[in-house]
Amino acid sequence: MIKVVKGNPTPEELAAALAVVRARAAVLASAPSGATPVADAWSDPARVARRHTPRPGPGAWGRTYWPA
Repeated sequence: MIKVVKGNPTPEELAAALAVVRARAAVLASAPSGATPVADAWSDPARVARRHTPRPGPGAWGRTYWPA
């Protein structure tokens, strides 16, 4: 059961969201039983972690998160 708790999505937006949910469910259903889910690369914190400290100066705070 999917329930919209905030906002008024258009029928097209709701259909797009449902398509994503159904596609994800199909992928999980086709995975072998007992398999551990693999984390998506985009959500891996190591993707943006720097191996060294950023250089001091303007914009240094931004380089602590986003790689240059």
